[in-house]
Amino acid sequence: MMLVEIGQAMWGSAARAVAAIALAPSPGPDPGTTLNTDGIVKFFTTKIVPILLAALGVIFIGRASKGEVSRVLTSSAIAIIGLAFVAGAASLFFFGDSLVSLIFTK
Repeated sequence: MMLVEIGQAMWGSAARAVAAIALAPSPGPDPGTTLNTDGIVKFFTTKIVPILLAALGVIFIGRASKGEVSRVLTSSAIAIIGLAFVAGAASLFFFGDSLVSLIFTK
């Protein structure tokens, strides 16, 4: 008998919880919390990338002045290949939709 009473009490609580969840409003996107991705990309391209390239240039000049020209050439080649990959990724970021529609549409 006690088990039946516990079951009925739990059933009543569960029914009230389900009803409360069903009547709760669904969350929607808050218009004030959007992320300005264009501003972030512009900030990185105008502020961060030139600083990193200047740091690489200083490192390369410092190594070349110490006589490590082969290491400078190797590092320069690696940096140029890395920049080519970044440029390729950026071009896919901007032109990827048109490339996909060009390839996969009839």
